[in-house]
Parts: sequence; structure tokens; C-alpha cells
Amino acid sequence: MIALPDVFVDNEGIYLLSHSIGLPARGARDAAADYFEVWESDTSHAWPQWLGAIDGFRETLSRLIGGQSASICPQSNVSSALSKMLGALHQSFDAPTILLTEDAFPSLGYVCEHAGYVVRYIAADLDATDPAVWKSALTADVDIVLITHVHSNTGEQIPVADIAGIAHRQGVLSIVDVAQSVGVLPVDVGAWDVDVVVGSCVKWLSGGPGAGWLWVRPDLIERCAPVDVGWFSHDDPFEFDIHDFRYAGDALRFWGGTPTVLPFVIARHSIDAIRSVGVDVIRQHNLAMVDQLVDALGDRVLSPVRPERRSGTCVIRAGEGAVEVLSGQGIAVDQRRGAIRASPHIHTNEGDIETLVAALLARH
Repeated sequence: MIALPDVFVDNEGIYLLSHSIGLPARGARDAAADYFEVWESDTSHAWPQWLGAIDGFRETLSRLIGGQSASICPQSNVSSALSKMLGALHQSFDAPTILLTEDAFPSLGYVCEHAGYVVRYIAADLDATDPAVWKSALTADVDIVLITHVHSNTGEQIPVADIAGIAHRQGVLSIVDVAQSVGVLPVDVGAWDVDVVVGSCVKWLSGGPGAGWLWVRPDLIERCAPVDVGWFSHDDPFEFDIHDFRYAGDALRFWGGTPTVLPFVIARHSIDAIRSVGVDVIRQHNLAMVDQLVDALGDRVLSPVRPERRSGTCVIRAGEGAVEVLSGQGIAVDQRRGAIRASPHIHTNEGDIETLVAALLARH
């Protein structure tokens, strides 16, 4: 195993919850110092500095996912980003219909059900990793397909580019949720050829809550007239003419009212830390750690074994009470549907995995 950069804070015990909240990157507190310094001592210059920090976040994120920073708009979370996008697209269709899977994160379903769309679901008992399943479900009346890159409860990786290609050939717009994948799986909006990507920095990117985002294909931005707007959706937010609203020329038209700033300062620092290691390096290390689990636990591993179908999370049958038992031994995991979820990041080593395996085998 190659030596990996030590970019995360020290943590007592074994932390396997990067699918939930990633460990902070070293220096996150220091990265936030300028935010407080200008607020405390030079308030008149706070907004120029803070908005410059937002620009920095957009630029840093664009280098991670591809595309241009002008196509990125900060959002508080994935649900907010999706809600604004669906609201802006609603008027483009007579009876807007959206397709997603039952294994998508529930918040996505909540947004779709309340956005004025007809909502269709691919049943949870169908194989969402098979493009043919999506092709069959993409009937002529579907306008938008919402693809969850990684299903959080099953550890499945969905073939985004294949599904988006099917959708485009049928004139269907594609929206991709990368909240559970960005930072551990490569995300390339250009290579995927998708229309919209929504994401968050709270999980594998270790950026903390509050730093969600929306990426929109440049030519689609011009077609969108968001209804949930505010002064920072304006082409010139500081013009202050109540009778003259003009949409921002780039993705910031989706922004809204007075923005939060601090989460994006922290998230930019964390993304820089991830980029300093390289997502490909993180992915290869994650695959090796999960391979170790698969080899030791066999059919107790419920998530996909094949690397191309696997997310960063290993889902393991462990029985009731497993989380409490493992927590007592300093191993941080969580539980869904009677199984535990373990997500090795670059701060995880072979000894950590051996400890987890030994603890699980001791229960049976």
C-alpha cells in the first residue's frame, strides 16, 4: 500500500462515516480566519471579500468536476438546488413528468412530489445499474430523468453516462445527484454529457453542511427563468432598483437572496485538500479497502462486488445492535435496513479494516 497524504484531522478510533459527514481537512479553522477577520475589523469591506470567497469556491469546484465556474451556483443543499431547477424548468413542459428510482435519497422524492411534476419511479426491486431498465422506463411522456450517481443504502453506482445518453436521444433532460459520490468517484460533467448536476460538500469532500451547489449546462442556463429568486439572482445585485430585475447571465440566476458564505470558505479548503491527493488515488485506495472487506466477509457484503458497480460505501449484513457494539470498540459506522454502512477514506488503513472484520466476526 502506497503512503498517502495526511490531509485530515486526527480522529480517535476508526472513522468509516464519510458517506455521512467526512472528517474535517486539516487547516479548516485557519481557512475560516479571514472571514471573521474582515467581519470583526473591517465590516465595510466584508461583502467584497466574502463574494470573492464564493468566486473562489466556484472556481475550485469547477476544477474538480469539469466545466466552467460560471455554470456553478452555490446552494444551501441538494434539495434546494433541485427545487430551484425544477421550478425553472416547469414552464418548459405542458405536463412535466420526472423519472427517478425508489432507492434515491428520500429528500429528492419529496422535492419532486411538491414541484408540480408527475413523478414516476423505477421500483426498488429492479436493477438500476442496468441501462436497459432505464430505457424501458423512459417512455415518451417523460421530460426529465433524475439519476442518483450512488444509491446510499445499497452502495450501487449507477451508469450515469449510459443513462444520460439514452435520455438525450429521446429528448429528455438529465439531472444527476452526486452527493454520495463526488470526492471518491470521478465526476466529469463534460464526459457525462448531462444537463444538470446537483451536489453537496458535506460527505466525501469533507466540507461540512451548508455548501451545496448546482451545475447547469451553459446553453440550458439561458433557457431557464427561475421563480425562486432574490437580489443575488440579479445581474447586478447592488443596483437596488426594485422595478428593474434582470437575471444574472450565468448560473447565479439560481442563487436567490442574501447568501451564506462561511460554509463555502470551508468547503473550498476541503476541495483543495481532496484535489491535492487526487480523486483517482482516493478511489483506488477505497477499492483496496473494500476488497479487503469482501475477501474477509464474503456473502455478508450486500453491496456490489464488481468495482464498476461499486460506490465508496460497503454495505454489510451485521444484525441488530451492531452499531452500538462497534461504537463501543471505537469503530464509527451507521445502520440502514438491517445492515451497516462502512466507507473507507484515505485515512483508513489495512489495520482499521482488520479491526472491523474481527469485531464483526466475533458477533457470529
